[in-house]
Amino acid sequence: MSDSLAATIKRVKEKLTKEAVSSLLDEALLVSKLLGPKSEFGNISKEIATLSKDEKQQIGTLLNECKREVLQAIQKRTTKNTEKEEWFDVSTPGQRPPIGHLHIVTQAITDITRIFERIGFTRVRHPEIDTDWYAFESLNMPPDHPARDEWETFFIQSPITNNQSPTKRKIVLTPHTSNGQVREMEKGNLPIRMINIAKCYRRQSDISHVPMFHQFEGMYIDKNVSIGHLKGFIDYFVKQYFGPERKSRLRPFHFQFTEPSFEVDITCGICNGTSILPNGGDCKLCKGGWLELAGSGMIHPNVLKNGGVDPSKYSGFAIGWGVERTAMMKSGTKLDDIRLLYSNDLQFLEQF
Repeated sequence: MSDSLAATIKRVKEKLTKEAVSSLLDEALLVSKLLGPKSEFGNISKEIATLSKDEKQQIGTLLNECKREVLQAIQKRTTKNTEKEEWFDVSTPGQRPPIGHLHIVTQAITDITRIFERIGFTRVRHPEIDTDWYAFESLNMPPDHPARDEWETFFIQSPITNNQSPTKRKIVLTPHTSNGQVREMEKGNLPIRMINIAKCYRRQSDISHVPMFHQFEGMYIDKNVSIGHLKGFIDYFVKQYFGPERKSRLRPFHFQFTEPSFEVDITCGICNGTSILPNGGDCKLCKGGWLELAGSGMIHPNVLKNGGVDPSKYSGFAIGWGVERTAMMKSGTKLDDIRLLYSNDLQFLEQF
C-alpha cells in the first residue's frame, strides 16, 4: 500500500505544483484549495492513520516534501505577479538634486546695488589690491600721517626703487573702497554717481569685525553738492533696505579725506535701539542702542585736486558702508556676531 500511496503523492505533487503556478487565486485561497483539509492533499494525509509505523515515516516525509514544493511554487507565483504589477510612469519628472542659494552677503550686495540703481547710481569696479597712492596718499594721508595707523593695513612685499612715481610705490590689500574715489575722478566723466562694492582687508577680528569684509562706497560729485544731499542719500537707503521704522543719525567725526566728516549710526536690530535684550540682558553688539555702519563726509578739496577735479567748481560727498554689518542690521535677521557669516555652517546659512 505504501508504494502505491507514494506514487499517488508524487502524482499529486506534480499536479498541485502546476496548478499553483498557473492559478490566479489569492495566495491564502490558493493554499487552502491545494493543501487544505478538503483538498486532494488533505485526503491523502488522512490515510496516514491506517499505516504501520515504518510506512507512516516514509509517507510523512513524502507529504512534507510535497507540501514544501507546492508552497514554494505559490510563493514564486506571488512574487512574479507582484513584479508584473509594478508600474513606472516614464513621463513623471525626475527628482531634482538639492540646489543651493546665494550667500547672505551676496544677497545683500545685490539688494544694495538695486536700491541705488533706482536713483541713478552706477556700480563700478576698482582694484582690491592697489598702490599706497590710491589707498592713502591721494586721499590726503601723507606717508607718515598718524591716521594711517587706524586702518591696520596688510602691506604686500614688492620691489620699490626711489625713482618710482607715487602711483607705483607700496602695494596694499585695500583697507577700504575709498581707493576707487580718485580712480573714478581720473576718468573725467562729471558728474559722478558711483557705487563701488569690493572686498576690504584689515587686521581685526571680533563680533563686529572680520579680517576680510565687503564695503560699498557711494560717491556723488557735481556742482553745489551739500551735506543735505548726503543726509538724503543715507535716509533713502536706510528706509529702503532696513524699513521705515529704522532710524539713522550722523555723528561728527574726523576722516582725513572728508571735511566735514561724520559717522553714520543706525538703531540696533538686535535690541531695537534699547540696548536691552528681550530677556533683560545687555546687547553685546551695539553701543547704547546704536550701531556704527559707515563713515561719510564731504570730499576734501585735496582729494578732488588729486583726482583732477576743480574744488572751486565741484563738490561732493563720499560714504563707505560695511556690507556685512548692513546685512546683520536688516530687520528680522537678528545676527549678533559677524563671524557667523563666514563660519561655513550650512545649518546657519540655509536660514537665509
